[in-house]
Amino acid sequence: QVQLVESGGGSVQAGGSLRLSCVFSEDAYSSSSMGWFRQGPGKQREGVAAVDSAGRTSYADSVKGRFTISKDYAKNTLYLEMNSLKPEDTAMYYCATSSFYTGLGPWDYNSWGQGTQVTVSS
Repeated sequence: QVQLVESGGGSVQAGGSLRLSCVFSEDAYSSSSMGWFRQGPGKQREGVAAVDSAGRTSYADSVKGRFTISKDYAKNTLYLEMNSLKPEDTAMYYCATSSFYTGLGPWDYNSWGQGTQVTVSS
């Protein structure tokens, strides 16, 4: 079972930036995809950004041009750089890995971290 630990969440004003980090165990090296997901109050969990084993990235339309996903195997860390944050970005953010699938569907991911809270005030 892949181990994932997120950090970097916090409270910021609209227009601000945050960088989320997710330290992963070496089991994640064989994952087909790694991604960031979020779940706001009263909302379903949704995909935010993902990167597959070939380095191809995908983003939700709502974050394109503002968020950037990257991974550093030397540090066993997945990052989500978030700029121009909006109040609607407020959510618990999770990193996850998929053994077989790629893309932004949460149902395709089988290992999850505990989450880190991001709150954006107007």
